[in-house]
Amino acid sequence: MRVYVPLTLPGLAEALKAGELGPAPLDAYAVTPALREWYVSDDIEELEYAALNRAAAASLRRLAGNPSAPRRRVVVAVDVADGQAVADPDRGLDQSALGEVRVASAIPLSKAAAVHVDGPDAEADVSAAAAALGAADQGDDDAQFTVDGAEDHELLWYATQEIPNLID
Repeated sequence: MRVYVPLTLPGLAEALKAGELGPAPLDAYAVTPALREWYVSDDIEELEYAALNRAAAASLRRLAGNPSAPRRRVVVAVDVADGQAVADPDRGLDQSALGEVRVASAIPLSKAAAVHVDGPDAEADVSAAAAALGAADQGDDDAQFTVDGAEDHELLWYATQEIPNLID
């Protein structure tokens, strides 16, 4: 099963140093039954893209909580055994929890398939979105528009061998 783990660049540096994504439990995103039902698609690539975008939104939340982190969203795509990532059945179709899973143990970085990171051109919009997140959560439409601006930037794909270059 492919899961998408939201991080920041400092979090990616910690994972590289430790050789694993952790500590457990890890919050991640995947193609869950609820995400399938919400997205109404059988195209696995579209569903995985939706899960990736959910993880990117979670990465933005991590950036909002870490003002010193570079303003680039980071998502690590990792393959884990079926059953290792579990959706919370109590959250059901809660819109905020779509695709959300919990991984019970740390994941070796060697299981990573790829890393997705904002390009440098996204930093201003991601910074503005991180700053506006609290107001957007309170229903401010202008702030939500700013948060949505970060989503206009596609995350770039990087091979796992490129991680040291990303964190320099």
